[in-house]
Amino acid sequence: MIQIMFDKEGSKVLVIIKNNELYFGNTSFGRQLATIEGLQLSYAGVIKEFPDLKENPNWRLEAIKRLKEKVRSFKLEEEQADYVIEDLRKHYFVPLFKQKQGFRMEKVK
Repeated sequence: MIQIMFDKEGSKVLVIIKNNELYFGNTSFGRQLATIEGLQLSYAGVIKEFPDLKENPNWRLEAIKRLKEKVRSFKLEEEQADYVIEDLRKHYFVPLFKQKQGFRMEKVK
């Protein structure tokens, strides 16, 4: 399990990677975590990433499916974490800390 803390516009966002699944939480919802299905996705952001979904009425479901497949394509949780960090950086999330289970927290460069 790997936990990554991000900052976005003063709000802290926690991403947990566990068993090929992503869980998201932020400071406004307390200790609640949501899977990718529980997130609000921006249509413009999805179309920017996947232009072929522009005319698809099920764009949200397909985008979630593709994200899950991408995360599962990595063999190690560390590779998954690096992908999440780089992907969220594109959307103005600033990575702060990363912690692998059983290890100390480290600052993300």
